[in-house]
Amino acid sequence: MSAAGPVSGRLPDFPWDKLTSYAATARAHADGIVDLSIGTPVDPTPQVAIDALVAAANWPGYPVTIGLESTRQAIIDWFARVHGVTGQGSGLGLDQVLPVIGTKELIGQLALHLGAGEGDLIGYPEAAYPTYEVGAALAGATPMAADSLTAFGPRTPKILWLNSPSNPTGRILPPEHLKKVVDWCRERGVLLVSDECYLDCVWEGEAVSVLHPTISGGSTDGILVVHSLSKRSNLAGYRAGFVAGDTAVIKELLAVRKNLGLIVPGPIQEVMAAVYADDAHAEEQYARYAGRRTRLKAALEAAGFTVDHSEAALYLWSTRGEGCWETVAWLAERGILAAPGDFYGPAGKQHVRIAITATDERIDAAVARLARAGER
Repeated sequence: MSAAGPVSGRLPDFPWDKLTSYAATARAHADGIVDLSIGTPVDPTPQVAIDALVAAANWPGYPVTIGLESTRQAIIDWFARVHGVTGQGSGLGLDQVLPVIGTKELIGQLALHLGAGEGDLIGYPEAAYPTYEVGAALAGATPMAADSLTAFGPRTPKILWLNSPSNPTGRILPPEHLKKVVDWCRERGVLLVSDECYLDCVWEGEAVSVLHPTISGGSTDGILVVHSLSKRSNLAGYRAGFVAGDTAVIKELLAVRKNLGLIVPGPIQEVMAAVYADDAHAEEQYARYAGRRTRLKAALEAAGFTVDHSEAALYLWSTRGEGCWETVAWLAERGILAAPGDFYGPAGKQHVRIAITATDERIDAAVARLARAGER
């Protein structure tokens, strides 16, 4: 058996490899490609992050796995200040926050690190970030996509993933639903893990963390939340995020990560402290994305697309009422690359995920191309 055999047999294929030919078509456009297939930031890293990195560059020793106290305190303060996770019993303590090396790493390995394996069920949304399924497969557990709690029947998941605001759909789950899921999980001893990486990217309505006291009941028991600086602060290249919540579960994750050497580099921890203490740069970036979203959404709708959900996150969940790959091909012919909805499960088979994370110039190029298509 080749070295690649066990992994390729256990894990799903990396979906973006399937886009190669469509990317080539889009690149052939006379005005170049507008790549809206991946939500990678393109705007400058904020100066507050650069200054913190420079100041912390001399770091000859090992950093600590649990994270600097200043980093964890900045996260706690931000969560209270911006998202209302505060109050007697419902705020976070220093032992309930753990910096991680980008949240995709954490999501992909969480089930494995918490001892899930054969016979364990891992639940996640029907239209979902593929790494939830990858994490279940890596642990040898059984993945199950379900939007309704009744879909589990008599089965009890070991871990249930929530994702609100959603990637790919941009849907926001209402507070009453979040509360219902928290109660359901606690009654059954299920660990609820809420991926909240887009909580700072809400365009319509309001999104709340499951650790907000109105949802959690003022307790972190049985709950973890996952947050990232990739989108809020243009720090995807820094690989900086955190997981927080249930004290005992954080303690278990910390023990595993110590043994594996999964440590956020010290200078990056200093950057995290600096950017979580600064809201101004995040507000500036929010305004950039809001403008791009408004222009692109209007252009898609004028070209005959329907944009579903998309109240939050950095994507427009769009459909022309046809198979997603037909839409990918249609867009590629116009030099626009989008992600087919079936990358995120069968629920997305008639949608494409269109990112708003391109420069103003490239967004305007896409808008112009869509306008020409709509005139025909």
